[in-house]
Amino acid sequence: MSDALINGVAGAGGGIIAQLITYPLQTVNTRQQTERDLKKEKRKIGAIEQMCQVVKQEGWEWLYGGLTPSLVGTAASQGVYYYFYQIFRNKAETAALQSQKRGIGDGSVGMLSSLVVAALAGCVNVMLTNPIWVVVTRMQTHTKFAENDHSNRLTTTAPEETVLPVIDPLSYGTSHVIQEVYDEAGLLGFWKGVFPTLIMVSNPSIQFMLYETMLKKLKKRRSLNKQGNNGVTALEIFLLGALAKLGATIVTYPILVVKSRLQAKQVTTGDKRHHYKGTLDAIIKMIRYEGFAGFYRGMSTKIVQSVLAAAVLFMVKEELVKGVRLMLIKDGFRVTKSKSP
Repeated sequence: MSDALINGVAGAGGGIIAQLITYPLQTVNTRQQTERDLKKEKRKIGAIEQMCQVVKQEGWEWLYGGLTPSLVGTAASQGVYYYFYQIFRNKAETAALQSQKRGIGDGSVGMLSSLVVAALAGCVNVMLTNPIWVVVTRMQTHTKFAENDHSNRLTTTAPEETVLPVIDPLSYGTSHVIQEVYDEAGLLGFWKGVFPTLIMVSNPSIQFMLYETMLKKLKKRRSLNKQGNNGVTALEIFLLGALAKLGATIVTYPILVVKSRLQAKQVTTGDKRHHYKGTLDAIIKMIRYEGFAGFYRGMSTKIVQSVLAAAVLFMVKEELVKGVRLMLIKDGFRVTKSKSP
């Protein structure tokens, strides 16, 4: 069995577990990113308070809106990413060894090469899985209340109490969203936000560059201190993954907000400030009507969700890779690196 396939399967498994644990935070964060408050009149609330509001007003199941396509997307994204990452990584390692024979370098993959490898794997992943994430974003930002027209349809039951009209939650399933996106923009609608998403490839690139650099240094220090024992524990992998994701998230968050705005359902009212024709139009309108602060909506929530998810992902993936390799070796199978065509 190839090393790329093992890493692909392990990455998919780790991604699913991380997604299940952090999904409510992801839902709340997507709503924060796509919320329009042009007059800046709404009181800012934290992630925990917003989660409690969703549970109280809409029901706990709304924190998991779009979970099924999200799990499919996570498994597909992580599997595709790690599979192609390992293939490109193997090629980079082969090139580094050949350069060493010519007297160039020490035979290891450098920081720039790691960045390029992660970027290439990320681009392949984006082009193949973007339609899934358009559907997920639509379902996460769809609320139980008819927000677009609730101001005209509020029913007053008491001077201090109002009841909002409710949309049947069962009417907004995956198939409904797919049909809605197709009716709006055809097949191209499933690649909305693909440009900022491709730019977001720099996020995992930075993440993996930081992760592998820190891991390499830790192993080197461990090997010097413990006479060749360079093993890394699951807790250390967890912490390294968290630190790497934290750095990457802070740098790329504004692009993530633009992507979410484009993939969410566009406002069809007469107010053109809420409608985005493309990436550049979204950036200009956000700066003009919301200021630079609009690019950082929900950033604290995203940092917590991303760091926790990445840490769990790295830890589970590494343990799964170790487990699968041990099982294969025990059963007499040979683990090989993918060969370049």
